[in-house]
Order: sequence, then C-alpha cells, then structure tokens
Amino acid sequence: MQAVTIPEGFDFTDPELYEKRLPHPEWAHLRRTEPIRWCANEPGADGFDDHGYWVVTKHEDVKEISRRTNEVFSTFENTAIPRFAPGTEREIVELTRLLFINQDGEEHKKYRRTISKGFTPRNIEKLRDHLAEKARVIVETAAAKGSGDFITEVASELPLQAIAELIGIPLEDRHQIFEWSNQMTSYDVPGKVEESQMANAMVLSYAQDLAAKREIDPRDDLVTKLIQADIDGERLTADEFGWFVVLLAVAGNETTRNATTHGMVAFLDNPDQWELFKDERPATAYDEILRWASPITSFQRTATEDVEIGGVTMKKGDRAAIMYGSANFDEDVFEDPFSFNILRDPNPHLSFGGNGPHYCIGANLARLQIELIFNAIADHLPNLEALGEPSRIRSGWLNGITEWSVDYKCPVMR
Repeated sequence: MQAVTIPEGFDFTDPELYEKRLPHPEWAHLRRTEPIRWCANEPGADGFDDHGYWVVTKHEDVKEISRRTNEVFSTFENTAIPRFAPGTEREIVELTRLLFINQDGEEHKKYRRTISKGFTPRNIEKLRDHLAEKARVIVETAAAKGSGDFITEVASELPLQAIAELIGIPLEDRHQIFEWSNQMTSYDVPGKVEESQMANAMVLSYAQDLAAKREIDPRDDLVTKLIQADIDGERLTADEFGWFVVLLAVAGNETTRNATTHGMVAFLDNPDQWELFKDERPATAYDEILRWASPITSFQRTATEDVEIGGVTMKKGDRAAIMYGSANFDEDVFEDPFSFNILRDPNPHLSFGGNGPHYCIGANLARLQIELIFNAIADHLPNLEALGEPSRIRSGWLNGITEWSVDYKCPVMR
C-alpha cells in the first residue's frame, strides 16, 4: 500500500469519510510512522467539548488499552462511542452511560455477571439446530424472489430472529426492532438526531414493557432469566433490562448483519475463497470474515490518570479512539493482511473488542450466526451475484452497509 500524507484536519471518526470508504491508507501510514497520533478537533465538532483525541492504530496498543479498561481507562467518563453529532448536549452523552458497554468497575462486573447467564457457550450451542433451520428458511425465501436486497432479505434476518428468540420478542415485531436500530445509529446524521433519540426511547419502552410482562408471566426465555434473582440475589431491573435491549438492537443486530454482508462481498471479490468455502467449510473461515469485516471500526476510552501507552503519554481526561479496523490489518500481526484468506490460522483479530473486561459478551452467538448463515448461503445460494456496489452507512464508528442488490440465481439444493 502506497505511503500517504495525512492532511491537517483529517478526522478518523468523520462519518462522511466512512460513508465513502475505510481509511486503510491512512491507518497503514500511521501504523508505520506514528502508531498513536493526536487528532485535533474543534470543541463540539464531534459532540465532545475538548480539543481532540488520540488515534490508536496498532494491534498491541489497542489490546493494551482494552486490557487496562476499568484500571486506567474508562468507558463511563465519555462513553465508548467516539463520535456524536456536532453540538450534542452533554446530557445526551451522559444518558448513554446507562448502557452496559459504558459502565466501569464493580457496576460493570455485576451487570456482566447477570447478563452472561444467557450467553454461556452451553446456552448458545442449544440454539444451533433451531437457528440452522431459521437460516435455511431465510435463504430459501430469498432465493424464491430471484433477486433483492441482501441486507434486508438475508443478512439482517438471522440476527433479528435470534434476538427475538432469546428475548422472547414476537417474531412479528422483529422488523420494527430493525427499523428502530437503523434509526438509532443515525444519531450523528444532521437532521436525524431527534429521530434517533425517539427510536432509542421506543426500544427502551418496548423492552421495559416486556420485562414487566415477564414479572407477571415468567417464561423460558432470556428476559425471565435476567429479571429473576439468582442465588446471589443478582437481577436486572426493568430499566436495566430496557437498556440491555437497546444495546442488543445495535450490538447484536447491526454488527452481525454487517459482518455477514462484508463477508459475502469479500467472497464474491475472491471467488477462489468462495469455492474453497463451499467445498470444505473450514472452521477458520468465520474468524476471517469477522477480521475482514471489522463491523465496529473504533470505540473509545478515556484516561483516568496520566498513562504511557506505546511510548506516548496520555494525560488524565484524554480520549483515545482504539481503531479495531486498523488493528485487524496490522502487518506485524497478520501475514498479508489485505488478502482475504479463510484458512488464516492463527487469527487474533480484535473484532470482539480485544482482551479485557469489555470483551464482547455475545461473541459466541455472533460466531454461531455467521457460521450458520454462510453454510445456508453456500448450500442454497451458491451462485449468488452482485448487481451493484453496496451502499455504505454514514457513521463515525460502524463499518456498515445499508443496501446491496444481488441476484440469487437458481438455488442448487444439496
């Protein structure tokens, strides 16, 4: 990749940039020359009243900051989201502290212990056969249409149905959750801030109502597990459960569907890899899809004291944007990182947030869904073709696709 000059004022969380492309040339340049770089911003330009943030691009530094979160780095202070709309009121930023990913210390540990009851490897594996059948129906339904939007007809359906299954949301409501989650991630789009806030409130209200119903009528679902006290008396209140569902609507829906879409685009761009996958179904494929997709390009942490990382001293109160999208292509960690190689092993990608207390609690579910949907596509839509270029989402931290027209071709049943 050619060396580039990063112009003054280049912002690594600019949503207009990500709407067009990922800044891979700029990331690669920083990894070689300035792995941790100060990015100056006008106060309020990204929703924060400071003068900028540190851009962290190397795999080892992203891992180190992730490991030391809750120790010398905080998500609570300024949240994990590195970008808000210009001029966002501080009250809006602080409201998102109620999300699990924006908590620190003992509060975060307690919340995580409670939620993890529903996401153990054993509990997730129990869903395999049921979700595999759902994946088959999804792709066969899409195939019957001949052509369509891969996002709405294939990539989004399994995450939505899995969440509905876990939580006990009626399937007929899943597309409403899909619409709300899309609106929620548009919070930094000019003119859509209020719409995003309203969608957030609607999801919160829906989930709180669901929790209240399960208090009266408990069932064998995740809602009931989380709101009933365990042997240690730990449970989620209706409000806490509501914020958990707000998080799931993005973390459990947006990220998995975008990984699926980016993975399919990569397979079509690398037909030899698609043929290999169809023939052999290597277990290493799913982590390569996650590495390549890097559905979340960055989260942020705030230093709670002066701390040295990678030879750079960050001052107390400094924000650091840890760039997963860059770390997952670090030449010092991944051989030939810009080759999509489904046999890559080992594959220490950081798409689930790196090591540490904020490692993605839904990683097992995400991996299972990606495995099942790609096996279903390979079985029933092996000749899928793109009808155009995918349209990218406008976001300062999500690597998302909003629309992608495909021809499903004639399904070949195995």
